Amino acid sequence: MSARPTFLLDGVEVPFDPGQSVMQAALAAGRHIPHLCYHPEFKPHGSCKVCTARVDGRMMTSCTVPAEMATEVESDTEELNDLRRTLVQMLFAEGNHFCPSCEQSGNCLLQALGYDLGVMTAGFRHLFPDRPVDASHPEILLDFNRCILCELCVRASREVDGKDVFALAGRGIEKHLVVNAESGRLGDTNAAAADKAMSVCPVGVILRKREGFHVPIGERRFDRSPVSDQASDFAPRKPEATRG
Repeated sequence: MSARPTFLLDGVEVPFDPGQSVMQAALAAGRHIPHLCYHPEFKPHGSCKVCTARVDGRMMTSCTVPAEMATEVESDTEELNDLRRTLVQMLFAEGNHFCPSCEQSGNCLLQALGYDLGVMTAGFRHLFPDRPVDASHPEILLDFNRCILCELCVRASREVDGKDVFALAGRGIEKHLVVNAESGRLGDTNAAAADKAMSVCPVGVILRKREGFHVPIGERRFDRSPVSDQASDFAPRKPEATRG
């Protein structure tokens, strides 16, 4: 049997399978590339740009570049990590992210990425947008203040749940997450706690009621180890069943 093809990632050989992107192959090999909008059960779509790497000399989103097109990839460089820090700082400034009081603290990918990249300052003037909190659903709370426009809930609701509960509206700085109901309230949709869309948010927008602090802060996923040590957990996989 012939050996699997490889590319170089920061000087280390990474094997890949046909159809994998550079980032999918890297994560499957246990090598972390920072990301936010990527989810291991969905086809990558490259909206957040945090995974941008230098692929054979060109800046490209590593989640969408086919691995077979890559020979040499640079990701863990000061130039690229500085660009990622800027993107993360912008996301913090554009939303209302109060980590010490957030139920997702310790489980939040944005927070974990900020720690991993060494984000120490705000970097930008915070906009403090006036966004609603929707508690109309009996089991789910929506805090739109924390949305980073990753589109994962939109895609999960459409592609897995077949419900189209969520959508993005507006353009530019006015772009925001909405609920597809005449009232704009989650309680007026057919959303259920068991839906895939309710379990894919990387931050703290979609929260299950009455569960916020079941796992104490300090014992949560990214409290136990940094996100860069958990690359294999993000390796591509088949969709999993969600719990109710």
